[in-house]
Amino acid sequence: MKKIRIGIAGYGNIARGVEAAAMESPDIELVAVFTRRHPKEVKIKSPDAKVLNFSQVEEYKDAIDVLVLCTGSAKDLPVHGVQFAKLFNTVDSYDNHVQIPQYFKNVNESALSSGKVSIVSVGWDPGLFSMMRMVSEAVLPQGSSYTFWGKGVSQGHSDAIRKVDSVKYGIQYTIPIEKAVEAVRRGENPSLSARDKHMRECYVVCEEGADKSRIESEIKNMPDYFAPYDTRVNFISEEEFKKNHSKMPHGGLVIRNGTTGEDEQNKHIMEFSLKLDSNPEFTGSVLLAFARAAYRMNMEGMKGAKTIFDVPLFYLSPKNRDDLIKELL
Repeated sequence: MKKIRIGIAGYGNIARGVEAAAMESPDIELVAVFTRRHPKEVKIKSPDAKVLNFSQVEEYKDAIDVLVLCTGSAKDLPVHGVQFAKLFNTVDSYDNHVQIPQYFKNVNESALSSGKVSIVSVGWDPGLFSMMRMVSEAVLPQGSSYTFWGKGVSQGHSDAIRKVDSVKYGIQYTIPIEKAVEAVRRGENPSLSARDKHMRECYVVCEEGADKSRIESEIKNMPDYFAPYDTRVNFISEEEFKKNHSKMPHGGLVIRNGTTGEDEQNKHIMEFSLKLDSNPEFTGSVLLAFARAAYRMNMEGMKGAKTIFDVPLFYLSPKNRDDLIKELL
């Protein structure tokens, strides 16, 4: 069996999750990790993979089947997604929901020009939750859908905090408003704003002498990420940060309340939930499954940007289609 050769761009928490998943996948071979740091400073766990500088990416154009993009959504992926789609099949977990249509358009132009497949915005949300929203709305067209995240660490929002000038360490917890969740589960179909559904709690370690008021204001007023929510910013010591905020749990719910029948008298609730000890490891596992799909789709002649809505499910599995039908259908 030919192994799918992957590369990883960036080596943060999600990249380590991709690497861990690759080491457990017999059909995947990690060829190289590309970093903007000095390669000697980056220690990976895969014994046969290389650690290389970003400047060497193009040299591996023919040695890598899929490049998994693990850089940040706030500032990196809008550049890297377009740049690397010109060279490789790619997957990424770009998570700025409001900007996804424009991001998709930009990546699509690059992927079409190179004849490659780029699957964008796949993780668990956007990603698996997006798929469940689509499926539940298709099954129950009369109804209302709700998504709740947390309590847990958001990778994209934490990365956005760390991009703020003078922030040394930062992490953000998304916390669902329990009374809103309970109202949805009772089938009340409430009208909820972003602020009604979640609050955002930030823990920040800043550089010595930094202007904390400026940092807090910049975080709270960040468009799309924090401005639409009640946000608390807590400044703590580096010691407290490392002691109490080193783990990255997360989770969430997609709930669809719908009705069927004459006069819509029959009520139904569809619910999909995740409880994750490690958000980045789970996200890395999702990315790896879609890297497998990107390779297979391109081998069949497909090209351009794709989303989770475009990927046939059997492309995700290392098993062949006949075995999936026999074992899981």
